[in-house]
Amino acid sequence: MKLHTRCGRTLNVTRFTPQGLPTRMSRVVLDTSFASYDQDELWTSLTAEEARRLAGLLLLQAAAVESGPRAVPGVVEAVSVAGDAYAIRARGHVLTVDQPLTEGGTDTAPTPVELFVAAVAACAAHYAGGFLDRHGADREGFSVRAEFQMADDRPPRVASLNLTVTAPTLPAEKQDALRAVVSHCTVTNTLAQAPEVALTVRSAVSGETVRDTETTQR
Repeated sequence: MKLHTRCGRTLNVTRFTPQGLPTRMSRVVLDTSFASYDQDELWTSLTAEEARRLAGLLLLQAAAVESGPRAVPGVVEAVSVAGDAYAIRARGHVLTVDQPLTEGGTDTAPTPVELFVAAVAACAAHYAGGFLDRHGADREGFSVRAEFQMADDRPPRVASLNLTVTAPTLPAEKQDALRAVVSHCTVTNTLAQAPEVALTVRSAVSGETVRDTETTQR
């Protein structure tokens, strides 16, 4: 996968697994073209958009490297990247979360709360899109918008969440049926019947687990 930069570089992002070695030994490879003016060092200058594209290519290949034995359904892992930025791994796919500058983060990615709202909107879109397909309605102009407000009191939480489904090609007489389908998407159902959350805390000293507690809350 190649990225051609405005400064004249060609960056190639690939993955490499040494022959005869297990896939866990695979590596992500970043290669770049040489120019006639390169002597003691090799460098490249990226626009903000090019930097985002390069980051996306690196994450894509990293996910491909990890998609073997790490691709476990039903498991999501958050790993620290830097400061309040975290890499979220799910079946070899990688998302990132961060905090706004006003909250001490670097604002390089959505917040966990925004990803939560995005999950509601995306799940609603999945159900709504399937409904449109089943009823022969085109997806032209179709979208789902989510607006949310945080609570003013404790504990910190999302107090309200409003979804707007725009489906221009759907006949008016089918709107109620679409509303019924979307209102029972998997994520919305989970909010209506909150799951039990088991929390295990492990801290280690000299490589030994010194505390292992579990609590369950609803």
